Amino acid sequence: MAEETPLDRFKQALTGAARAIAREPEVEVAWSADSPSSAGKNFRVPLPGRDVPREQAQEARGFADSFSLRLRHHDEATHAAGMPAEPLARACYDAIEQVRYEALGANNFPGMRTNLGHSANMRAASDPIARAQTAEDVPVATALSLMLREQLTGQEIPQAARRGVDMVREWIEEKAGGDMASLALSLDDQRAFQNLALDMLRHLDLTQPQDQQDSTENDEGEDEDGQDEDDTDGEDEGAEGDPQSAEMAGELAEGEGEGETDSEVEADGEMEEGEASDEGEEGMMPVRPNRPWTELPEGFDYKTYTTQFDEVVEAQDLCDTEELNRLRTYLDSQLTGLQGVVTRLANRLQRRLMAQQNRSWDFDQEEGVLDTSRLARVVVSPAHALNYKVVREQEFKDTVVTLLIDNSGSMRGRPISIAAISADILARTLERCGVKVEILGFTTRAWKGGQSREKWLADGKLPQPGRLNDLRHIIYKQADEPWRRARRNLGLMMREGILKENIDGEALLWAHDRLVRRTEERRILMVISDGAPVDDSTLSVNSAGYLESHLRKVIDWIERQSPVQLAAIGIGHDVTRYYKRSVTIMDVEQLGGTIIEQLADLFDIDKGRKR
Repeated sequence: MAEETPLDRFKQALTGAARAIAREPEVEVAWSADSPSSAGKNFRVPLPGRDVPREQAQEARGFADSFSLRLRHHDEATHAAGMPAEPLARACYDAIEQVRYEALGANNFPGMRTNLGHSANMRAASDPIARAQTAEDVPVATALSLMLREQLTGQEIPQAARRGVDMVREWIEEKAGGDMASLALSLDDQRAFQNLALDMLRHLDLTQPQDQQDSTENDEGEDEDGQDEDDTDGEDEGAEGDPQSAEMAGELAEGEGEGETDSEVEADGEMEEGEASDEGEEGMMPVRPNRPWTELPEGFDYKTYTTQFDEVVEAQDLCDTEELNRLRTYLDSQLTGLQGVVTRLANRLQRRLMAQQNRSWDFDQEEGVLDTSRLARVVVSPAHALNYKVVREQEFKDTVVTLLIDNSGSMRGRPISIAAISADILARTLERCGVKVEILGFTTRAWKGGQSREKWLADGKLPQPGRLNDLRHIIYKQADEPWRRARRNLGLMMREGILKENIDGEALLWAHDRLVRRTEERRILMVISDGAPVDDSTLSVNSAGYLESHLRKVIDWIERQSPVQLAAIGIGHDVTRYYKRSVTIMDVEQLGGTIIEQLADLFDIDKGRKR
C-alpha cells in the first residue's frame, strides 16, 4: 500500500472537519486547481502544495469552512423567497447571505475565523475591486459585503480591497449605516436577517418594494411585446447600471450550489479571476460585464425548470484510473498512422505563429544599423543622415484557446473519435507553440430528462418549463495544466454511456464564462460539434426550435459583443448555418489543410484588428 503523503492526511482531516461543521456525514472534499466551488455536499477547494504550506492550507480550510457553514445555516427556499428581481440587488443579496453564515462561524470559532479570513483575502486579491481606479469601478456587492463583514465580525477589510471600499464607504454608510448595525442582532434568524437586508438594499436604491416591482414588471412586459430580439442598444443600456454587478454575484457566493446549476457555480467562482482585462480586439464593440447565462439579455427568452441536478465535473472523477488508461490506449490506437499529420500540423502552425513574432525594421533613421540598400546613397551623399535602420520587435499577444467538444450521442462512433483526436492534436500543437489550451466537453447526465423531468412530473407538469434535463459539463484539460498530465482524460470520450444529449447554448456560455475570466490578451473559443442541439425532454414540452434558437442568440451575442474570438469545427456536419467562422471536416486527414488555416486566421493580428 502506498505511503500516505502530507496532502492525503490533510485532505482526510479537512473532510472530517467539514462533515462535523456541516453536520452532514456525506460531505466530500476534493482538490481543484481551478476556482473553489461546491455542489450540494461535494466541495472543491484550492489545491495546496505537496508539503501543505501553512498559508495555502488555511486558504483551503477557509473555503471548506464556508461551504460547510452554508450547508448548516442556509436554507435555499427561504433565500429564494425574498430574492429581489434587479440583477445588482440580487448580487448584493447573495453576498450578504454569505456574510451572515460565515459570520456565525467566525464569531463562534477562533480557528474558523482565521481560516475564513485567509479565504476572504484570496478572493479579494483576484476581485475587480482590487483593480478599481474610481468609485464607478468598485463592485457594489463586494464593497457592501466586506463592510458588513467588518461590522458583524470585527475583521478588517482585506488589504487588496481597502482602497476600493474606501471609495464608496461614505455613500454606503450614509444610506445604510444603521441597517448594518441592526443586522448584527439577527444572525441566527435567516428570515429576519433577509428582511433587514432587503430594507438595506432599498435604502441604497438598489431594489424596490415587492408591489412596486410587480407593477414595474407588468409595465415592462407590455413595453417589450414585439421588441426585436436583436435590439442590442436596449440590452446594453440594461447592462450599464453597474459594470460589475453580476460578476460579484458569483465571487461572493462561492459554494452556493443548491438550487443553482453547476455551470453557474463554476462560472461564478471563476469570475473571481476573470475581469483582469476587459479590452477586446481593436475594432470590436465594447463588451458588457461577464455574467452568468441567467443574466443575459431578456431577448434570449430562455429558462430552465430546475438547475438542482446539473454538474460540472472533471474527467478523472467520472472514471477510475485503470479504465482511463485503457480508454487512452484505445484512443492512441486510433492515432496510429497519424503521427505524420501531427508533425506536419505542428510545424506549419508553429511557422505561422512564429512568423508573427519576426522582427521588422524602421528605415530612414538617423542612427542604428547601416541600411545596405542605401549604400549607393552613402557613396553619393555621405553626409546624408537617414541611412540607418532600427529593428522593431512585433507584438505577439498572449493567447489561450478553449476547445469545447460536443459529447452527445449523435457523435458516437467515428465522429467522437475524430473529435478526441482533433483535441489531442490541437492541444499538443498549440502547447508546442506556447499557447495555453483548455479542453471541455458537454452532454447531459441522463436520457430524456433525468431527475429534472422527474421533478417536473412530480410538480404537476407545469406548461412551458424551459430546459428540462440535467446538464453535465466535463473538464478534460484546464488551461494551465500541461498536456502530458491531462492526455489520458481524453480517452473518457470513448467510454460507453458518457455520450447522451446536447444543450449547446448553455455549454457555449459556460465555456465563454471560463474563458472571459482569463488574463490573456487574446482568447479563442473553438467548438467541435455536429452542430445540432437536441434534447428530447426539453423539445417535447417547448417549441420545436427552442434549443436551436437559444444557441443562435448565444452565438450572435458572443460574435458581436464579446472579446472572445469564436470559431467552430463541424464533424461530418455543416455548422456554417450557426457560426460565421467555421469549417467542416469529414476525417482527421483533413486537419492539416483546413484547421491550420482556421487557426492561423484567428491568430493573425492584422486580420483580427480589421474585424
